[in-house]
Amino acid sequence: MKNRWGDDGLDQLTTTSNWDENNKFFRYLYNRIYYTIPQANNLLSVLGSVDVANKEQVVAEVRFLRALAYYYLIDCFGKGVLATEDNIGASAPLPEATRTELFAFVEEELLAIEAGISQDNSYGRANKAAVQMLLSKLYLNAEVYTEQPKYSEALTYIQKVIDGGGYTLATDFERNFSGDNQSSPEIIFPLIADAVTSQSFGNTTYIINGNLNTATIPIGEFGATDGWAGHRSTKAWYGLFGDLETTSDDRAALFWTEGHNFEMTDYKEWTDGYPSVKFRNSGFSETLPETPFSSTDFPLFRLADAYLMYAECALRGATGADMGQALAYLNTVRQRSNASTITMADFDLDFVIDERARELNLEGHRRSDLIRFGKFSGGSYIWPWKGNTQQGTSIPETYNLFPIPLQALEANPNLKQNPGF
Repeated sequence: MKNRWGDDGLDQLTTTSNWDENNKFFRYLYNRIYYTIPQANNLLSVLGSVDVANKEQVVAEVRFLRALAYYYLIDCFGKGVLATEDNIGASAPLPEATRTELFAFVEEELLAIEAGISQDNSYGRANKAAVQMLLSKLYLNAEVYTEQPKYSEALTYIQKVIDGGGYTLATDFERNFSGDNQSSPEIIFPLIADAVTSQSFGNTTYIINGNLNTATIPIGEFGATDGWAGHRSTKAWYGLFGDLETTSDDRAALFWTEGHNFEMTDYKEWTDGYPSVKFRNSGFSETLPETPFSSTDFPLFRLADAYLMYAECALRGATGADMGQALAYLNTVRQRSNASTITMADFDLDFVIDERARELNLEGHRRSDLIRFGKFSGGSYIWPWKGNTQQGTSIPETYNLFPIPLQALEANPNLKQNPGF
């Protein structure tokens, strides 16, 4: 995806170039992580000395949310400080924790709460399957995070999600990304959005409104009153579907092509590239009003991802994997969107990474996927405007991590900048 607004620091993300410790978007993410973690620590500290209903469940959910924040720290920045309820009030700056140390902490936390957390928590709250999905993602990327592969462990917990979570694929792909997607049987852990009670220019409002513009798109069809003319996808995404006019894959129809150019000659030109209408604020099974903010929940974890993770783990040699079952899971995902099935002869890691792009793009997985497959940095995989050139070029391996924000470095002298920045 590309954005044309050119906000301070946004061009650096759009072109994967000139990253530095002053970029406000890296700072926003880092600050949000270290807002969530102390809030969780404070809650855990208080919960230790009071009696509340379902206390064990509440504690488990808070520990999950803290682990999720640390997961993003591990994935994006690679290191930080390990703050828990045990060092609340410490006056001295905490020491820097390595990626391996943070990995071990998150793993231990998730393993500790998996057995006790409810399987039946209400929609929008973490349950057993959410814990298992996060464990699976931690293990799936373990070779990147710790240089120790844990694909067998990832498969173990993915199988638990598939077999015991009670989730099924939605019969229609679009149901997962519409304004009434809370009814989808596929979503394991959503980030809830509501046009009235949780108004935000972030979450799916940013995705939906950013992909719309009244100049080329009838935005009311997608449940919006505002189009911000910001985001467009490039041929690196829609090119994976082949000919958009002739493919049977329903997911290929989720790009707005009318009035737009296939090639992105200028990423700041609205009509270069195709906006994605995968996420929309309109209802799938009911009529919803057009609103300035989105009511479409963001599906952070969903079953289709679990199926594709199983397929990848099987190809990577995970103990206990069934190759026939792995292929069946992948084909089930494809069949849901009327894409043609594949045979074992075509079933390889290259196909899996492309299928993850077709199925999961815009859902927050692509960067981690490309790094895990060795395709994010360097020049083995090129996309438009990678490295700030139209045709794309190699970028440094150091870009596999974000720079530690300058404000964080100034606040804690124990923190050191990531290599290359």
